[in-house]
Amino acid sequence: MNKQQLFEQIQRKKSFLCIGLDPVLDKLPKHLLKYEDPILEFNKQLIDATHDLCVAYKPNTAFYETRGVKGWSTLVKTWQHFPKDVFTIADAKRGDIGNTSAMYAEAFFNEASSEMSFDSVTVAPYMGRDSVSPFLSYEDKWVILLALTSNEGSKDFQTKQSDDQKLYEQVITTSSQWASSEQMMYVVGATKPEEFQNIRRLAPDNFLLVPGVGAQGGSLSAVCEHGLNLQCGLLVNAARSIIYAGSGEDFAEKAREEALALQQEMEQILTAAQLI
Repeated sequence: MNKQQLFEQIQRKKSFLCIGLDPVLDKLPKHLLKYEDPILEFNKQLIDATHDLCVAYKPNTAFYETRGVKGWSTLVKTWQHFPKDVFTIADAKRGDIGNTSAMYAEAFFNEASSEMSFDSVTVAPYMGRDSVSPFLSYEDKWVILLALTSNEGSKDFQTKQSDDQKLYEQVITTSSQWASSEQMMYVVGATKPEEFQNIRRLAPDNFLLVPGVGAQGGSLSAVCEHGLNLQCGLLVNAARSIIYAGSGEDFAEKAREEALALQQEMEQILTAAQLI
């Protein structure tokens, strides 16, 4: 899915919602435990209930890798269940020396090899250009580079001043030379709304993946005040607040209610910004 197609999905669905699929077996509704793969059934029902309200899904691969071969199989089957009109994000936060990154890229982008072909993968920039470029060699795929994350520890490094820039600013400035806004997105946490104006100065045209709305307490309106651009430019992620909205047999309906509330708020924002 290219940038224009993503914007068209945002306009059609009146939403820039991304739903994080980060399932924990102990938190699943108990009636799902009768299934051979309870997490897969959980994911499938969530997708079926919400796919018309969101433009992206983001499974965090750690929640699948922790279950070994069975968990990886669940991730593959979850990817296979995604509708074709949603943007898919493998939240893997990979990044290593070039030949290793090439294998990571193949794992998430090459369906012939791994049975999965996500639209994008999250990548850590710490090891520099040669650790990121293997992902960029797939012309129809996206890198979503960690820039300013929503966790408390982000201040340990990301906001430290070096010369005339903070480290996260250097990440954006330098990486913008590696790929255009047609292939590079950035992770920017919703808990840092005061930084969005500055980030838009550095990356005016890039899409931003924004975690931290919902359970982490980030404000959607604060993010949008300075984060929106002419093609929306935001994918706002919510996970726990949606997927665990209900714990009974109606869990998918409860998840839809939560997703619908966010979609309706997003529709108002897009309308006010004259983007729909």
